[in-house]
Amino acid sequence: MGKNLVVFVFGIILFSACHSSSDSKKIVRPAPDDISVLGALPLTVSTPINNPSTPEKIELGRLLFFDPILSGNKDVACATCHHPDYGFAESLDLSIGVNGTGLGGSRNFKQPNDIPFVKRNSQSIINTAFNGITNSGMIDPLQSPMFWDLRVKSLESQSLEPIKAFEEMRGHAFMENNALAKVISRLKEIEDYRKLFKKAFGGQDAITKDNLGKAIAAYERTLVGNNSRFDQYMRGNTAALTRNELEGLRLFLKDGCTKCHHGPMFSDYKTHVMGVPEQEKLRYSDSGYAKSYAFRTPSLRNLLHTYPYMHNGKLKSLENVLEFYEDLSGGKQANSRLQFSQIDPLVSNLNVDFKDIAFIVEFLGALNDEPLEKSIPARVPSHLLVGGNIH
Repeated sequence: MGKNLVVFVFGIILFSACHSSSDSKKIVRPAPDDISVLGALPLTVSTPINNPSTPEKIELGRLLFFDPILSGNKDVACATCHHPDYGFAESLDLSIGVNGTGLGGSRNFKQPNDIPFVKRNSQSIINTAFNGITNSGMIDPLQSPMFWDLRVKSLESQSLEPIKAFEEMRGHAFMENNALAKVISRLKEIEDYRKLFKKAFGGQDAITKDNLGKAIAAYERTLVGNNSRFDQYMRGNTAALTRNELEGLRLFLKDGCTKCHHGPMFSDYKTHVMGVPEQEKLRYSDSGYAKSYAFRTPSLRNLLHTYPYMHNGKLKSLENVLEFYEDLSGGKQANSRLQFSQIDPLVSNLNVDFKDIAFIVEFLGALNDEPLEKSIPARVPSHLLVGGNIH
């Protein structure tokens, strides 16, 4: 169902709306899409030609993911902000990395503290193995778009960036230009890691920066939830969605949400200027991609675990997100640093109606699915606290 439908364009509907200025002008509403712009996730994951998955590589990556040896102060692991108990995300607007304690919503900075918040909201790692996929198929995994500002491609590259970031994992222990080299030196001093890297990659000098990224990426590609009730529906199980969810799907299409949120991952992987309110916890204004205040369209899958929402976590619920879009469609915008004319027309021309919101939120719940792999190691080779300082 869905993929074989023929798309008919019925025309362009014109609605008038007031902009933030006193002038009133017409807004062009694009014709609604139909369900063929969406799709089920594949049953299998693609891997790069230079990084095929093996059990040894995946297990090494799992241990590294939970081991704070990768952080400057040995107190933060990848899992600190992407924990299985929180859907491999967390319930904070902005993450607390170095010099933090606690997990999820209970995490706070230790005092004294001179470390800033991580500048953006922590997205779930579930299904990032599918980043870049469209209804035409999966792109080369080495070209998969990553981060809110698209600054790197591939899980292999993405996994190394937090190690270099001051507020995420590096802290004061290293300089950015030698952080990875310092971490590699640490790993080489641990006999278990020497054995595990050799087993996963072969050779006598297997502990390298590239292999570190490859191992973590191999593990992250196992964190897949590709059998949501929406996936089942798109594969032909017409009873998988409730009546209210089907109505939410209809309204999701009608209101224009699929102009940016389409394909199996519900994302066009492009950046858009939306004028999200400023995050007062930051010491500066986050201007996003190319300093344009544009941010990448996030996936809508597993939204249950990724609250609060938007790149800076300023919107606390899905209802708040849809109300934000309703305001934009009425000509209002919430960021004083931008003019309404700077808002991406794909966003400002949405047609979200308040009465649609509850149904759309109910539909979005059908996109949730848990990965089968959620195990937490009992110990890590460094013998540090599993997951970092989270207790």
